Amino acid sequence: MAHINLLPWREEAEKAKQREFFSILALVAIVAFALVFAISQFYQAKIDGQNTRNQYLKNEIQILDIRIAEIKTLDEKKKELEQRMSVVEQLQRSRNVGTQVLNEIAKVVPNGIYLTELKKQDNTLELVGKSESNNHLANMIREIERSDLFVDAVLESITSTDAKSKLLSDFKMRVLIQGLKSTDENATQGGK
Repeated sequence: MAHINLLPWREEAEKAKQREFFSILALVAIVAFALVFAISQFYQAKIDGQNTRNQYLKNEIQILDIRIAEIKTLDEKKKELEQRMSVVEQLQRSRNVGTQVLNEIAKVVPNGIYLTELKKQDNTLELVGKSESNNHLANMIREIERSDLFVDAVLESITSTDAKSKLLSDFKMRVLIQGLKSTDENATQGGK
């Protein structure tokens, strides 16, 4: 007699295949999850590293901004000190100007010229007086041009008045005092 197997072997083989399929499916799912987790951890580590670098750069930028602000204040203080130094130098140069001007006027004014008025404004000196002749005025202008203290003598007017004396004529002259800077020149130099 032949052996007949009445047990449900097909069903058991099918269940075994299903178990094998699900175990392979679970293993693939676990491997895929592990792979996705590893990749996400790798990229998260990269992102964290970049964020750390960014934060470091932000902190360094803040420190440099503070230093730049300090440098700007130091530059402003330097400019103020340079302006003060130029004012002090100006005062140092012009402290004896009055004495020097009067001494130089005594040297350049020849006989025959009488000064009646002397005005100083910034580095300009205005001379008003009387002259016995135009030759005396010409000699005075030549002496002013040779002077170390005076430059640019400009004779503004010569007038003769008949009422007083025919010998004397009134004159008005402007002279620049060399070595003095006007406030306009200081302003232009301070801006450079």
